[in-house]
Order: sequence, then C-alpha cells, then structure tokens
Amino acid sequence: MSDIAATISAQDGSPLRRNLNLFMSSRLSTLSAVFVLLFVLMAIFAPWIAPHDPNETDLFRRLQPPAWIEGGEFAFLFGCDGLGRDILSRIIYGARISIFIGFTVIVVATGIGIIAGLASGYLRGWVDITISRLVDILLGFPYLIFAIALIAMIGPGLQNIILALVYKEWVVPCRVVRGETLAAREVEYVEAARALGGSSRHIMLREILPNILSPVIVVSTIRMAHVIILEASLSFLGLGVQPPTASWGSMVSDGRAFMLEAWWVSTFPGLAILLLVLAINVASQGLRDAFDPKFHD
Repeated sequence: MSDIAATISAQDGSPLRRNLNLFMSSRLSTLSAVFVLLFVLMAIFAPWIAPHDPNETDLFRRLQPPAWIEGGEFAFLFGCDGLGRDILSRIIYGARISIFIGFTVIVVATGIGIIAGLASGYLRGWVDITISRLVDILLGFPYLIFAIALIAMIGPGLQNIILALVYKEWVVPCRVVRGETLAAREVEYVEAARALGGSSRHIMLREILPNILSPVIVVSTIRMAHVIILEASLSFLGLGVQPPTASWGSMVSDGRAFMLEAWWVSTFPGLAILLLVLAINVASQGLRDAFDPKFHD
C-alpha cells in the first residue's frame, strides 16, 4: 500500500515535488541520503562532538588499540595513531576536509560547466568549436595524473587542491549542459522566445537553463563522490591538505607503516571514505531514477 500511495502522490503536484516523491519512495536512496546528511552534520559540529583535540599528541598512547581490544579505552574508542592522537576525533574533523572540498569543487565546476555548456550549445560556431576542443584536450589526460602534475607545479594546500580539481572537473557538467542545450534550442518555447526578440542571454538563462537543471544536479551529485576519492588519493600521496590538519587520505597513508601491528590506524579512516562515497553513489542513483524521465515507469 505504501508503494501505491507513493506512486499516486508522485503523479500529483509540480515536477520537482513529483520527482522528490519518487526519490523518497525508494527506502535505500532515502536511507543513503540521510547517511550523507549525518556525515555533513558531523563535519559541521565537529568541535562539539569530537571527544578530543584531533591534533593533541600523547606518545604514552602511541598505537593504543580500539576500546574492544585488550589495552584499549572507551575514551579512545577507535584507538590512537602513531603519535598518540585520537583516531575517532581525527575522522570527525577529517570529514570537514573531504566534504568541504567535494562540495566546493562541485559547486564551482558546475557553475563554470553550465556557463560554458550553454554558450557552446546555443551560440554554436567558433564558440562551440573552441570550448569543445578544450574539453577534448582536458579529457585526454587521466584525472589523477593531471591533478598530481598541477599540484606539483602550484604546491599542495587546501586552495590549490580545489583549483587543481576544478580545473578539469568542469568539463563533465559542460558536456551534459551542451548536449541538453543542443536539444532544447530547437523546441517550441525557445523558438517563441527568439521570435519575440529575446536576447541570447535571456533565452539561455531564463528559458533553457531551468529546463535542463535536473540532469545537471544528478551528474554533479554523482561526481561529488569521485571528487572525494580524488582528494583522498592526493592526500594519501602527500599532495593534499598538509599536516597536522586531519584528512582521511593522509590518515590512511600514516597507517601504512603500522598495518601489521596497528591495523586500526588505516582501517577506520578508510572505512569512513568507503561509507561516505557509497552513500553518495546510492543516493545519486536514486536521484537519477527520480529525475530522469527515461527511468520512470
């Protein structure tokens, strides 16, 4: 009965409300979205929920095991790393870095991609040729190798890692927007706006953009998980956020030397990356099924 009610309610109201109802009718997608929200709240309220200072060292607690293993304490639930820092606190603070970088990169890259894709798909001509060739060139480079090379030139750090990831990430929403714009520029409402003397800027921003946002939102959500993995990979290689700032990738890297004697140092931050990326992927899959008409019954 609940599925039937959700289907009926999804057929009523605005397209946005209908799509949201379809999304929430999937328990797995909704649960994944709630899980992502919990990570976001954990990152926002890290100073209040972290049991210890993430950068406080105590060599007497060096490689202290988790609470359920002999020698562990419940005050240090996930144990301590090679410098005696609380792993749970560093995971909580590390969520701030991963989520902030992922969100910032996606917002900036999507904004650039929307502008470039609209111009390329609607204006055509030399604008389309220039943007399309630039996109082709950037897509020819492996993403991680490209980011490593760029950060090697400009140096590591929070701002530089965001710039390095944005520099190539914008091509994904650009291609999506260009394809949607090419299809939308020939529909009746765009031709009517053009016949009434609407400027190219008005038609692109007021007529086309609102009608192509759904696939852009879905793609951007999927890409956020990819950006989080890239940030963790760069931090693992020492090219991301620099110590002592807590980052999941650098935490995994710090535990490599202790894998046999202190597996928890790398395992718990690795699980944090796995759970967040998995939740984002499942939630984005639900968004795709809800917002893309091709997946509707």
